[in-house]
Formats: sequence, structure tokens, C-alpha cells
Amino acid sequence: MSYLQPLFLFFIAGLCEIGGGYLMWQWLKADRPAWMGLLGAVLLVVYGWVATWQSTSFGKTYAVYGGVFVVMSIAWAWYFDGFRPDRFDVLGGTIVLLGLAVILFWPRS
Repeated sequence: MSYLQPLFLFFIAGLCEIGGGYLMWQWLKADRPAWMGLLGAVLLVVYGWVATWQSTSFGKTYAVYGGVFVVMSIAWAWYFDGFRPDRFDVLGGTIVLLGLAVILFWPRS
């Protein structure tokens, strides 16, 4: 269970930040209604709050979250924008996931 909680929190934070940024983007760049921008702004604030629920330090939390953000952004673009990740996107995402696993879960002495 100790592995699942931080991963769940990073996933929720990712949904809030990427979803919030996406809604802001839609409002400002795709001429969508203002309520989308407002909802996006709220989600971005919630993202900042959710990130504080991690038990690690600020720097470590944001270092790991950077990797989560990369992988979730590729998945978001694939699902919502029809972006087709190629093998290099998948390879890069895999490398990022391995790096964040080392930072977050490697046993410390």
C-alpha cells in the first residue's frame, strides 16, 4: 500500500494540472466559453493543493511529478487530441518512468 498512495496522489495531481491547463488552452486558443477557463483555473489551484499531500519534500515531490507529467501528457494528447505516440515517445516515457521510480522508491540507507 505504501507504493500505491503516492502514485495515486501523483495521478490525481496530474489530472488536475493537465486537465486545468487543457481547459485554459481550449478557452484561450480554441475560442471555447469562459467557464472552461474558469474551471481550468480552479483545477490548477486544486493541483497545487493536492501536491502538498505527498509525504516527500517539495523538491523530491516536484522532481517525481515532472516524470508523471511527461507520461500523462503523452497519454492525454493521445486520448483527447488524437496524437499518435511513436516508439520514441513510448521509449522516452518508459525511461522517465524508470527514473521517477528510482527517485521515489529506491531504498535509502
